[in-house]
Amino acid sequence: MKTINANGAHIPQLGFGTFRMPEADVLSILPKALRRGFTHVDTAQIYENEAAVGDAIQSSGVAREKIFLTTKVWVANYAKDAFAVSVTESLRKLKTDHVDLLLLHWPNEAVPLEVQIAELNAVREKGFAEHIGVSNFNTALMAEAVRLSAAPLATNQVEYHPFLDQTAVRDAAKRHGMALTAYFAMADGKVPADPDLRDIAAAHGKSAAQVALRWLIHQPDVVALTKTVTEARLAENLAIFDFALTAEEMARIHELARPDGRIVSPDGLAPVWDNAA
Repeated sequence: MKTINANGAHIPQLGFGTFRMPEADVLSILPKALRRGFTHVDTAQIYENEAAVGDAIQSSGVAREKIFLTTKVWVANYAKDAFAVSVTESLRKLKTDHVDLLLLHWPNEAVPLEVQIAELNAVREKGFAEHIGVSNFNTALMAEAVRLSAAPLATNQVEYHPFLDQTAVRDAAKRHGMALTAYFAMADGKVPADPDLRDIAAAHGKSAAQVALRWLIHQPDVVALTKTVTEARLAENLAIFDFALTAEEMARIHELARPDGRIVSPDGLAPVWDNAA
């Protein structure tokens, strides 16, 4: 699978996400995903499925060193006395001595960003994480995190799909040498039903979901997370590297973005977004 080189982190361009996935589903589908060719797995402390991810990796028969594993530190664990302890617990659950990528999950003003970034660097220096980054940061927070961090940041993981314009964040990531990792690529079910995406898909003998994923990874330094609990959908999600979208089709999909396209913006966590109306 193609990888993105983001400040030294070679991130597989298509990842398997586990958001809102119960442990039983993780144990059932993740080993199959790994055996079919997924090499990038994304989880988080708040998903409460890290232990199942660890078990699934072990039962898959795929060597740990062939898997790019990401987890995210929850905001309640940002304080200096909790950060490293929480990461150690994540590693115990994941049954590994390190993750390939460790992210701050959301901004949290209760703990100074300087402390958060210092702790992120500290666990990296201990060998708990190969690479570090952020998630759900706006461009101003990205710039400040980059300034504060001794180690380069690999990515900003954010909501990104055809109905949400993330040009500002994508351009900022490029300036900092970072990747943009896209979650909610299916826009919570809106992608498969969209007539424009279905029309483009028909021209390529693909599904609207495949077109949206192809649109994401066609953009420079964009990583896309997928999610499914259905084995047949695993093959569909992986079959996006054998066709290309035209410049006109890429532009047509970009034009689907709308001011109210954002889906994920929880009170108390979300920053002031760059494209806020």
